[in-house]
This record gives sequence, structure tokens and C-alpha cells, in this order.
Amino acid sequence: MTPNDKNARLEDHGEHSAGADSSTRSSQRRTLLQAALAVGAAGIAGRALPARAQEIELKLGHVGEPGSLFQMSADEFARRANEKLAGKAKVVAYGSSQLGGDKEMLQKLKLGTIDMAVPSTVMSSEVDLFGIFEMPYLVKDRAHMGRIEKEIFWPQIEPAAEKKGLKIIGVWENGYRHITNNRGPIKSPQDLQGIKLRVPEGKWRVAMFKAYGANPSPMKFSELFTALQTGVMDGQENPLTQIYSAKLQEVQKFLSMSGHVYTPAYVTVGIRKWNTLPEDVRRTLEETAKATQAYVYEVAQKQEGELLGKLKQAGMQVNEVDKKAFIAASKPVYTEFGEAVKGADAMIEKAIALGT
Repeated sequence: MTPNDKNARLEDHGEHSAGADSSTRSSQRRTLLQAALAVGAAGIAGRALPARAQEIELKLGHVGEPGSLFQMSADEFARRANEKLAGKAKVVAYGSSQLGGDKEMLQKLKLGTIDMAVPSTVMSSEVDLFGIFEMPYLVKDRAHMGRIEKEIFWPQIEPAAEKKGLKIIGVWENGYRHITNNRGPIKSPQDLQGIKLRVPEGKWRVAMFKAYGANPSPMKFSELFTALQTGVMDGQENPLTQIYSAKLQEVQKFLSMSGHVYTPAYVTVGIRKWNTLPEDVRRTLEETAKATQAYVYEVAQKQEGELLGKLKQAGMQVNEVDKKAFIAASKPVYTEFGEAVKGADAMIEKAIALGT
């Protein structure tokens, strides 16, 4: 073999080696690129999956039984909110005191262990100014309530709640309250003398019925049926929607249409947890809570006539009351509230003026 032949072979070998090396490197690059793409895709998938798995669940609690205005209001709000939230968060309503009584739920809101609740009377025990809605025969009708809400509630009362760690995002309704008992018809305050009457956990309702001569005792709504059934309590006072949905007609004989107080219901959140929610979620919840009020009022008005008929059919004896006598007996409550709560007198005067 000549030196030239040897050199030619060496050159051929070098070219083949270089070609092989180049092919190997290309293959390696393709493998690395595929691996990188796979890792990237896995990363994207990994980020997407937890987002769906970690959808925010917002617990909304109330004490209403199935068929109550509370239950229908909360369910309608949840339906509307969830439609607008479109997977960013989900409102789940828990009725029948599943998340606790009103006082317990307010405490849980402050701690951030539940997200939303719909309290009513109990708010007067948290924030003194809410006691205005415990004053007898103050709110004439829903139109009057709308003016009070606009002129008094949002500018003065709601900010006071925020100072206690609670924020109101909507005003709904519990309703006009009436008295039931097993002793006899209540036509005037004198008929309440000595009657053991369950009232909600709010001090002004206690003061009212003491002024009327009853023996009022605060008690959780969830404990009420048994207390009436066993005779621990003679009677109670609630809107028709609460009376009927809790089946109190099964353990009460007399229904007296006193209409002594109109109680709003408040869509309430705890500020601590609320501030951790995305801004768009908060905005959607607040807008929906306020918009749901029209539905609540419509259902409440429809229920009033229907439920009275159903309670009569269930065997309850229904009577009207001497409202002038009740209004006259209510004066000490107004006096006590005005003396106990700073700014209450001016607020009451304004609320009364809004009703004329």
C-alpha cells in the first residue's frame, strides 16, 4: 500500500468518524430537545391541575330550614354568584344551623373559619347601632326599609360593623315577626304576662318583651322546636317563613299577628378572610348579594299570604292584635335604646321621618 493510499484511507476514516460524531450529536440534541419539551409540558400541566383542584370554596351559613326565606335566598345567591364566578370560586350554602347558631357563625367569620353568613337579630349584640332594627313598629314596609338602608344603614351602621371585623355586602330580609304560644290568643301586651317566650340572641328583643310583661329567654333557633315541644318555652316570635319551615305549627296552637318588628337579614363576611380573596371575586360576590335583594323581597311578599293560609290549615288559631296598645307599651324600649347607644336618638328620628 502506498503512502498515498494510506493517507486516503485515513482521510476516509476521518470523514466517516466525523459524520458519525455529527449524527450522534444531532441525535443527542433531538433527545434533549424532546426531553425539554416534555418537561415543559409537564410543568404547564402541573400548574394547571392544582388550579382546578384548588378552586376556592366559600362556605355560606344560615339558620333557615328547607323552604324558609333564608334557604331560598342563600341558594339563589349561590346560583347567581357561581354562574358569574365561572370556576374562580364556588359558593356552597349550608342551612339548618349546620355551621352553628348565629352567634357561633359570627365568631367563625371573625376567625376566618367560614366565609359568609346571613345573621339577623344577633347583629345588635355585636354592634349597638343594629339595635335600631329591634325597635318595635319602626319599619313600615319594604319601601321604607329601602330608604333607611340608603340613608342610614350604608353610611352609618355598616361602617360600625367593619370596626368589629365584620363587613356587610348585602341587605336581605328575615321578615315581620309574629307571636305564637300555647296559652291563648295574644291580643294586647297584658296577654303576655308570665309567658315563657323564646327570643333570638339579641338584648333589645329581651328588653321589648320584658316591657310587654313576658318572660323572654334568648335561645338558638335550632333548639326552639324541642323547647316548645317539651314545654320549656310557652311560645316564641318569628316571621311566618321561619314558623312554617321549622314546623312550629306542630307544637304551637295560637298565632297572633303582631308584626312587632321587621327584621332585615345581612349578608355578612369576615374582613380577615374577605381581604385574602381576589379582587374580582369580591366584586362579583358584593354585586350579586345586592342584586339578589329584589328576588328576596319578591319571594317574601309572595310567602306572606301563602304561609298564613297554610298555618291556618295546619290548625293554628290566628288573631289580630291591638297594635296601638303594643306601640304604647314600646316607649320604654325606645327610651332605653336612646340612652344606651350614642347617636341612637338622632338615627331613630331620621328613620321615622323617612317613613312619612
